[in-house]
Amino acid sequence: MLKQSRFLAITAAALALSIGGVNAASAAAPDMPPPGGPGMMGGPGGHHGEMRMKKEMDKLHSQLNLNADQEKAWQAALGTMKQNHEAMRESHKQMHAQMESMKKQPILDLNAMYAAHQKIEQQNAQLRDQTSAAWLNFYNTLNDQQKTTVSTALKQRFARMEARREKMHERWGEHGGMHGAPAGASAANP
Repeated sequence: MLKQSRFLAITAAALALSIGGVNAASAAAPDMPPPGGPGMMGGPGGHHGEMRMKKEMDKLHSQLNLNADQEKAWQAALGTMKQNHEAMRESHKQMHAQMESMKKQPILDLNAMYAAHQKIEQQNAQLRDQTSAAWLNFYNTLNDQQKTTVSTALKQRFARMEARREKMHERWGEHGGMHGAPAGASAANP
């Protein structure tokens, strides 16, 4: 039973992140680098990954044939996600500025740096939870056919993620299993 609830929580988070990541990227201000791009929090893929994800989400949205109430829930989740994504970007900027300021001190205050980081992480965790809750509220408005459509899209996404992970592990294996190590280096030969 515990494994099943963990799986459901992970799936819900994946839905929220999949839907949220794309829509937040499309709502980003033009002068802001995209999530996953240089200088921003986010995953791999940069701009091309965002565009691919946005296309996937647009396709999913059109396949769902939402009624008025469902569309309202979609838009509410989208609004929550965009607002929280922007708040997370802002907190990241503030943390970066604070860290830069702290680095100028002759003796680093590691306790203060850690406390600042923890505070930001806690705030961002709350924002992620709010976003996930909003997307779960949307998901709960769907009928079984629509949930099947979302499930199929998520399963395809999971398969692509697994393929990327396996490819990454293969590359690591080619380099002796040590990420960032020079060619020919191994664990036995430090």
